[in-house]
Amino acid sequence: MTDLQIPDVPEDPVQQMLDVLELSSTEARTTEDIFVGESHWMAYGRVFGGQVMAQAAVAAQRTIDDGRGIHSMHGYFLRPGDVQKTITFAVDRIHDGRSFATRRTQAYQNGLPILSMIASFQSEDGGPEAQSPMPEGMPDPEDVPPVSEFLTGFDHPIARHWDEGRAFDFRHVEGPLWAPNERFDPDSGIMHVWVKAKRALPDDDALHRAALAYMSDTVILEPTLRRHRVHWLTPGIKVASLDHAIWWHRKTRVDEWLLLRMHTTSSGGGRGLAHCRVFNQQGVHVASFAQEGMVRIPERSQ
Repeated sequence: MTDLQIPDVPEDPVQQMLDVLELSSTEARTTEDIFVGESHWMAYGRVFGGQVMAQAAVAAQRTIDDGRGIHSMHGYFLRPGDVQKTITFAVDRIHDGRSFATRRTQAYQNGLPILSMIASFQSEDGGPEAQSPMPEGMPDPEDVPPVSEFLTGFDHPIARHWDEGRAFDFRHVEGPLWAPNERFDPDSGIMHVWVKAKRALPDDDALHRAALAYMSDTVILEPTLRRHRVHWLTPGIKVASLDHAIWWHRKTRVDEWLLLRMHTTSSGGGRGLAHCRVFNQQGVHVASFAQEGMVRIPERSQ
């Protein structure tokens, strides 16, 4: 798949994301509901993990008839997907209770699963409130340089897609991971990123939750790389998502600035584990996610 032609950067990358989240219904159902989705271009022809996770969430939400919102999902990436082929989503209606509903979504290509996900939905409910505090001393997102400033001089079409072709604007407080960065303390394993969609999205809470799932697979493993003092351009580095979990704590919009507070807690055996807490600008803890990924770092010369 490395011989794929690199397309032009999309004029509206947010619309590109919205287009892939608009699944087609086959109206076929035996014991499962069936939906079909497309993919947008990615380097090396592999489906973006955040895309297929968000599509799986959308497919599951389509089978919820009473408006309950997704509050958690746990998924495993089983095989790399092919961006040139459609993806079939099969949703199993595992359980419908009085407050909660559970769905399992399998994403298939060539008759084989590429993602297996289980999600829980809940009707709105009250109860005691508590949350983690927002990190102190964070600069305003407008005061943090965009990725484009760090990519100056990288005259490569993939770099342009990484900057201009993504639906989200990422602002790394400690600087992005395109080269060695002395501003980051690798021993802490902690980093912060401001993020928001590049333009407004429709007023649809389910869509904003799916878009957060889409975004969550983008930078989550960067704390693990920083911990080991490597970056995305390190020769021979190999990184891939293995499993992913998301918890939506409170309603939020992804077209408003969100702060990602990410840290890594363990690495070994060619894997790294990272966690993230998501805050809005008012300091409300709106979501959390975690991922274990394959992180293979070439041995350094002595």
